Amino acid sequence: MNQVLIPVILAGGKGERFWPLSRRQKPKQFLSLDGTGSSLLQSTADRLLPLSSGWDNLWVITSALVADVVREQLPHLPKENLLIEPEGRDTAPAVTWATLEVAKRYGNDAVVGFFPADHWIGDQTAYQNTLKAASEVAQTKNAIVTLGIQPNFPSTGYGYIEQGEKEGEYNNLPVYRVSRFTEKPDQDTAQTFIETGRFSWNSGMFIFRAEVVLNELDTYAPNIIRPLKEQGTAAYATLEKKSIDYALMEQTQLAYVLPADFGWDDLGDWNALERLLHKEGQKNVELATHVGLDTEGSILYANDADEVIVTIGLEDVVIVRNGKATLVVHKNRTQDIKQVLKLLQDNPQLEQLL
Repeated sequence: MNQVLIPVILAGGKGERFWPLSRRQKPKQFLSLDGTGSSLLQSTADRLLPLSSGWDNLWVITSALVADVVREQLPHLPKENLLIEPEGRDTAPAVTWATLEVAKRYGNDAVVGFFPADHWIGDQTAYQNTLKAASEVAQTKNAIVTLGIQPNFPSTGYGYIEQGEKEGEYNNLPVYRVSRFTEKPDQDTAQTFIETGRFSWNSGMFIFRAEVVLNELDTYAPNIIRPLKEQGTAAYATLEKKSIDYALMEQTQLAYVLPADFGWDDLGDWNALERLLHKEGQKNVELATHVGLDTEGSILYANDADEVIVTIGLEDVVIVRNGKATLVVHKNRTQDIKQVLKLLQDNPQLEQLL
């Protein structure tokens, strides 16, 4: 086994806060949102392929609902490298099952990395150098390495990681013990975190040797790993819905953080387009044919180039046209899109819009 890293792409998310463009049958990770023409999933695969030495060692885990879309967008992915969950149970079961399957093929010493399919990365070279450093830590230590993103504003939408004592440098990058994980803080707390210089955003990317995490899961999440060992995917219906952060990372003593600075965004909602695409001097971010009068600070998107969005006297709004659905929301309320989707789900006449 000469590969440095076995990357596993987590591609089962719903992407609800990008509705109405993101739908059940084709959620966010299968869309092109950054202007490149490639979907987020395709971009994620492309930047991981050099580390996996090609398609044979790249894996994807996704839900049964969208497995065909994965096959369509990644036609070179080997059939046996696509793991299909019968239902979504959050990231702890996904990481556990995928790690078990990777260990079966490559052995317990395989270095595995987990990467969400819906992230944007700016500096590809810095990204790969960071992953090489993380892989080196995982190979030489009993370590679960998480990539911490250098925060550039006091975000209340991300989890934070506090770094403890320094454990050396790998590929010229410092690595620290994790002191603690903190869920999404309020504004004042986030500002305090940044001012200390000891905190980074939790990226949701993890690198480790398979054996290390499987042993830790036996200790901290036996109700997840044991049914999967015994029953495989047949156990999914009985598994607790839990993230890998809660199930393992916040409990293990083997967590390390590698603070990274390669340009990153988790593309959590429509406001991400402004962070990525806004240019100096532009009044709005326009991915649509837009005719506006006294409209500024807004994000406008239309899936059909023949459609026109006309606005008058608007400020700081998001307007999205897609099929039979139109979204109009203030930029500071995009987190509430998920609540609206529950209302659509409860209405039989509108459920087809999900």
